[in-house]
Amino acid sequence: MVTGIGVKTPAGQSVDAFWQTVLEGKSMAAPLTLFDASAHTVGFGCEVRDFDPIPYVGPKEVRRTDRAGLLGMAAAFDAITEASDGADSGHLGTPPHRRGVVAGSGVGGIRTLEDQVIEYASRGPTRVSPFLVPMMMVNATAALIAIHRGWTGPNLAVATACATGANAVGEGVRLVREGLADVVVCGGTEASVAPVAMAAFARMGALSRNPDPATASRPFDVDRDGFVMGEGAAFMVVETLDHALGRGAHIRGEILGYGMTCDAHHITAPIDDGSGMAACMEVALDDAGISASDIGHVNAHGTSTPHNDAAEAAALAKVFGENAVPVTSTKGVTGHLIGAAGAAEAVAALLSAARGLVPPTANFNKTDLPVDIVAGEPRSIPRAPALSTSFAFGGHNAALVVGPPPNIDPADAD
Repeated sequence: MVTGIGVKTPAGQSVDAFWQTVLEGKSMAAPLTLFDASAHTVGFGCEVRDFDPIPYVGPKEVRRTDRAGLLGMAAAFDAITEASDGADSGHLGTPPHRRGVVAGSGVGGIRTLEDQVIEYASRGPTRVSPFLVPMMMVNATAALIAIHRGWTGPNLAVATACATGANAVGEGVRLVREGLADVVVCGGTEASVAPVAMAAFARMGALSRNPDPATASRPFDVDRDGFVMGEGAAFMVVETLDHALGRGAHIRGEILGYGMTCDAHHITAPIDDGSGMAACMEVALDDAGISASDIGHVNAHGTSTPHNDAAEAAALAKVFGENAVPVTSTKGVTGHLIGAAGAAEAVAALLSAARGLVPPTANFNKTDLPVDIVAGEPRSIPRAPALSTSFAFGGHNAALVVGPPPNIDPADAD
C-alpha cells in the first residue's frame, strides 16, 4: 500500500499542485535560470522553481549537499510526513531497523562534479572541495534520508538511468513483500539541469531543438524531435495492507505489480519493434496477477524522441492491441526528470487510477503511431489499475502496475 507521497517537480512541489498542473496539460519548459545557457544550443528546460531546502535540512546541510540530494530529501520527508499523519513523528508504527530506504538517481551530484572540475582546472588540486565525494555519489540521497530520520533498516541506491525511479519504487515494494522491512520510503531524484550535462545531451541529439520551449516536449506527436531536460524528485512510502490498517494509516493506493527486463541491444537505442519493452510490461502484469484488459490506462515513458515513442507504441500494440488503451505522457508537462521520472509518473498514474481521470498529453496534435493518446483535456475512465512504464539508456526497462485504494468509495478517494 502507498500511504505517503512527496514530490518536488517542475509541475509542483506538493501532490495537489503537481496533480492540478498535470491535469492542465501545460508545459513547464522555459529558459534556464540555474546557469547561464546563452552559449548552449539548447537553453531551456523544466526547473523546480523557487525550491527552498532550508526548512527541510537547515542552511549548513544545504551548503554541503548537491541539489539532487536536497530535492530527494525534501520529497522523501514530505512522503514520510504524510504517511505519519502527524501522529508518530515518522516512526510509522515500527522500530528504526524495520524502516527502509530505496533512493535512486541517474547521475547523482552532477552539478557539483562539474563545478569542482572547473575549480581543479582553474585553481589546482588543493582547492577541490572536501565535500565533493559525498555530494556527487549516487547513494548520497539514500544515505542522507536514513541519517536524518534514523532509519537503520535496508538501504539501497538504484542507478538505471531513466528507469531509476520506477526501479526504486519496485525494489521498495519487494523489500516489504519479502518481509525485510515494514515500511520503505522509495523513489528517485535528479538535478541534471547542469551546463556540461545539458551540452552532452544536446550534442548526442537527444534534446528538442524546437525554438519554442513551451511546445518542445510533444510525446507521441508526429513532430516530436527530442526531449526537454527536467529535474525533480518523487517518493512514496509503501507498506503492507495489514501494517497500514494496524496503525490507522490513510491509504493513497497500491503497487500491484513490478517488472524489469533488459533489451541487451544498444547502449542508447531501444529495440525498434519494442519487444524488450513489451516483455517488461508482461512481467509487471504477471506480477500483479492481472491481464492487459484489466488496465484502465497507461502512463507511458513517452519521452518525445522519435525512436523511443515509436518503439514504445509498438510495444503497447503488442501487449494491448493497436489503439486499445488510453495512453498519456506527463513528460509533455514536466520534461524528462531522468532518475526521478519513473517515480513521478507512477505518482501520476496512481492518482489517475484512484480518481478515474487521465491527464492529457501536452502539445499533442496528431500521431503516426498506433496509440490512443489522451490529449486536449483530461479523460474520465473507470477506476482501474494503471500501468506506468520507464525505459532507459542501457536497455533497462521497468514497469509498475498501480491501483486505487482497496475497498474505498470513489467519493472518498484523494
